[in-house]
Amino acid sequence: MKQRYRYRIYPNEGQVIRLAQMFGCSRVVWNDALAECQRLYRQREKYPGFAVLAKQMITEAKRTVERSWLADVSVVPLQQSVRALDVAFRNFFNSVTGKRKGPKVRHPRFKSRKSAQSAEFTQRGFKVGSKLYLAKIGSIKVQWSRKLPSEPSTVTVTRDASGRYFASFVVDVEPELLPWNDKAIGIDLGISTFATLDNGTKVEAPKPLKRSLKKLARLQKALSRCEKSSNRRAKAKLKVAKLHARIKDVRTDFLHKLSTRLIRENQSISIEDLNVSGMVKNRSLAKAISDLGWRQFRTMLEAKAEMYGRDIAVINRWEPTSQTCSCCGHRAGRKKLSIREWQCLNCGSLHDRDVNAAKNIRVAGGQSETINERRRTGKTSLLAQSVDAFSQPCEVQLTLRF
Repeated sequence: MKQRYRYRIYPNEGQVIRLAQMFGCSRVVWNDALAECQRLYRQREKYPGFAVLAKQMITEAKRTVERSWLADVSVVPLQQSVRALDVAFRNFFNSVTGKRKGPKVRHPRFKSRKSAQSAEFTQRGFKVGSKLYLAKIGSIKVQWSRKLPSEPSTVTVTRDASGRYFASFVVDVEPELLPWNDKAIGIDLGISTFATLDNGTKVEAPKPLKRSLKKLARLQKALSRCEKSSNRRAKAKLKVAKLHARIKDVRTDFLHKLSTRLIRENQSISIEDLNVSGMVKNRSLAKAISDLGWRQFRTMLEAKAEMYGRDIAVINRWEPTSQTCSCCGHRAGRKKLSIREWQCLNCGSLHDRDVNAAKNIRVAGGQSETINERRRTGKTSLLAQSVDAFSQPCEVQLTLRF
């Protein structure tokens, strides 16, 4: 399987200038090719494809006076820019015609010099040693936080809005299967508590955006007062970008550590299929939900499960996990979010709302049993068909009722 290994790089002053030139040329080639495709579409002509676009936007463009400076950078990132546009168009066409499954892919858009910049090199454009050598850029210092498992096929050099440079290598890795264990776990994601496990453990999120809102508001207020296109505005904008980068790094670090710990400790993990894109449309909860990173956490779990030989079960979002008693299976109906604890009217069990939901999520995943050894099969409801009073841990409470 293929994975990306990302490292921080530190170019010198001359290399920063050459990287900026390379980013600009790659961006111009992308925008020129996209403009040409839009012109052909308006004239109802056929999409030309990668070979024709690369010849027009790179080879022939270098011979013109307006684009002669394209020859000052390596041709590899320019070709990869056109290739990326070709892939974007094909994904868009397949999505429109129904050949591509999943959410609809939007039409490629023009790139801006004000956003994050990137350029991709294939093997003929870079070499890896103690430093990273890029064609027509030079040898760049790399912070090697870990060794590359194999020879990389491509490297993508990026510059984020805060001015940091990164190198992302695509390498082939062999799955490292962890020792088998019989542990299964259900996870209920929430806002006040990030994750509640079926064993009662609750994991709190750092919520970096919430902690930085006052500082972010102060920096954005100072930015809004600066004159446009001034040096002071550029400095204020950089401060805002650095704070956003810090917030992202804290969130990503927390999600990576938590997902890795859960994957190493459990063989089977059950989670709920949350409609995050729909939930963030609620303007009262959008900021809090975005600060948690639910979808990113699920993506990390699925990727690491495939890497280490673990099982991930994603249950239907409409399962009544918060309405069903995890002891007897009785469905008690919908409850307000303000109700954090409730008592089952059938067996008398007192439940913590999140812990009970996590237990039902584990059962719905089909990977474990409840307390009274009920096992879920297929997509049937969590509502138990019958209650065996002699096999439940609530036997004493049931006896008192009779």
